[in-house]
This record gives sequence, structure tokens and C-alpha cells, in this order.
Amino acid sequence: MKFGIHHSSWLDNPDPAEIFETAKAKAQWAEEHGFVWFSVMDHMIQIPNVGAPDEPLLEGWTVLAALAAVTTRIRLATLVTAVSYRNPAHLAKIAASVDLISRGRLTLGIGAGFFEDEYRQYGWDFPPRPATRIRQMEEAVELILEMWTKPRTTFHGRYFRVEDAILEPKPVQKPRPPVMIAGGGEQLTLRAVARLADACNLTRTDIAEPRHKLAVLRWHCEALGRDYDTIEKTHVQRWILGRTDAAVAAQRERLGAFGPLSGFSGTVSEAIDLLGQYQDAGIDLLIVSNLRNDDVESRELLVSDVMPCFA
Repeated sequence: MKFGIHHSSWLDNPDPAEIFETAKAKAQWAEEHGFVWFSVMDHMIQIPNVGAPDEPLLEGWTVLAALAAVTTRIRLATLVTAVSYRNPAHLAKIAASVDLISRGRLTLGIGAGFFEDEYRQYGWDFPPRPATRIRQMEEAVELILEMWTKPRTTFHGRYFRVEDAILEPKPVQKPRPPVMIAGGGEQLTLRAVARLADACNLTRTDIAEPRHKLAVLRWHCEALGRDYDTIEKTHVQRWILGRTDAAVAAQRERLGAFGPLSGFSGTVSEAIDLLGQYQDAGIDLLIVSNLRNDDVESRELLVSDVMPCFA
């Protein structure tokens, strides 16, 4: 199992003029300590229960481009870009540029979107039916893949269209950067993963849920003739770690409740046991969220006591 870090909140640094330094320091620390992945949120406003509604947030793709210039090895990604935030042809161009700046270290994380209040604030249409948003996401990925790999792209879809579009320079990664689709919808989302994606992302802590979702993904792969083993299985969760139960309780009190993302709080031995179950279920990459700059204990224990057990 490999390990990554997801930067989901900027509250470590209360000065809005300095908040990029938080992400930069965390990405460089992750690269130096054996993590293979660093992702950032792609939201215009903070999502409920992760931070304050008016918490200062930087635009995700701008941050990725800047991080690409100050790191050298770690893979960079959005977790995740909602399909409606940008025209997918424009997103293909942005992502290709970040892949070039990073010299081939980009993963495009994309999802159907869910945060209606954000859509309303920024003037985007919010289709109320999740199935519509998922189909938009699937069509957007189809268009992006064509623009990354074809000299010119003409695409007439149900939701998106381009005419003889040029995207140059192409991404550094060949044949293209990997695409990660987030979500566990069994009828549409996981089928889209089987059709188009290089990775999936799941979010539930209970081991029974990712085990079940991956079984559904395997079924879709078999139905479509896709090799299940070619898809990277990733899992994101918020994380608090301590040596003792008392230390964990103190950390939880200081750092606050988890909110909407699934979370683990426990001792080193409990963490190793749970991650062993994830590994047995088929998870390839654990992405730890909200490892705050001031949560030194969780950081150090993860690196010193947990990650070596899965090397």
C-alpha cells in the first residue's frame, strides 16, 4: 500500500496572504517523507463541516501549478474537480499545462459535483438529479481524453461540444495523464470508472463499504471487458493518530470532529490493523486528509510507525 496526503483546509495559516505557504510546506514535507501523492481541494468555498463557510481558499488548479514548480517527485492531483466548474475543453488545456509544468506528475481527479450552494454562489447550473451530473462528468472525461490524444478534436455530445479544437502542447505523460473518478455510485459512477478511468476514489471508513464497492467495480469491469487490475483503488479519509487512547482523545478534542469525510482516530496498532484490512480488500493508495501542520503527533507516527509496515 502507498500513502498520500490530501490538503483539505487552509486554516493552519490564519493570514490569507500566506496560506499558499501552508500547502507548499505540506507538499514538500510529504515528498521528503515517502508519500507518493499530494492532492488539493477544488472548491471555491469551503464545504460544510470541514471549515468555516468564509474560510479563505485558493483556487485548486492555480495551487497545483505552483506546487508543480516547487516539488520534484510527488504526484499532484485535484480531489476532486467537479465537472461543472470549468468547460471540459478548457479543463483539458489547464490539466495539460500542469502536467507539463510538473514534468508528468499530474492525475486529473474529477467528480460529478454535489455542493449546490457553491454552484448557486458562482452562477453555475446545478442539475438536481445526480444521474444527470454523473453523465455530464462521464461525457466530460470522454472529451478530455480525446483532446489529450488527438491532433484536433471535434466532439458533439449531449452536454458538450467542440469544433476542430487544437490542444498543444500535449501532456508530458504518454499516452496521457491518468484520470481518477471519485464516488461510489454503483449503477453509473463505478461503471464510468470501468469505462474510462485509471483510478477510483472511495471515502467510507467501514471496511465493509469499500470491499463491497470494489466488488461492484469488478463486476462492471467484467461486463465491459476491462481488466480490473489496471485500475488503481484509492481511499481518502481524515486522520488522527496517537500512541495511546488518551493521546487520541486529546487530539480529537483539540482538532475537532471529522465532518462529512469519513475519518479514523485511533492508536498505531488500530491503524495498522485497519490498513491491513484495506489492503486485503484491494486498496492500493491511502490518502490521508487534514493532517494539519500543527498535528505533529499524527504526522510523525504515520511516518515512523505505520507506513513502514506496508512498505
